Amino acid sequence: MNYFMRFADMKIVTTPMCQEILRLAGVRDFTVMKDTDSAGADVAVVLSETNTNKKSIKIKLNTFSQINNSIKTISDMFGTQPVSSVGNAGVLDSSNENRKIKVKVYSNFLKDIVEDLGFTVVHENDDQNTYDFLVYPDYMKDEITDEIKLNGFRAVEIPSHKNAPLNPIKRAELRYNILEKNLCMKL
Repeated sequence: MNYFMRFADMKIVTTPMCQEILRLAGVRDFTVMKDTDSAGADVAVVLSETNTNKKSIKIKLNTFSQINNSIKTISDMFGTQPVSSVGNAGVLDSSNENRKIKVKVYSNFLKDIVEDLGFTVVHENDDQNTYDFLVYPDYMKDEITDEIKLNGFRAVEIPSHKNAPLNPIKRAELRYNILEKNLCMKL
């Protein structure tokens, strides 16, 4: 028996970024707060990179498979029936052709997506001539201005959490579509 399933009346808190996952996992009663530590809850559902003092379930929501795994994890933890899972409809096939495209990626959340699409991720310290595209989050734009200019159309900016939809499915669709449009259609 799962530890969390023993607590039918458990008070759950989550962040705005994770609330859709709880809903899709069939959890009906939870509170949404930006600061989960300030809530008088028994457990917090937060993004994996979130620091919290509260007992928490940490989930990843960067790729469609991570979203589905998070829905299943939450459903299993709380003994609920998932409302839905997420398909990869319209998402690029991660074929061997994609493996030929080398991508330098800034940010772990973007690395997850680029790898999920089947592209080859090169390490940050590799020579600039060893990759076909540069993918970076919008919040790094000012830090890597010269590299962006050097790469021209091969530099692809992806919206970060603050500039993307809160809904993780819509956020993933947006990011996948940007990458599909820019990395596949330009070579």
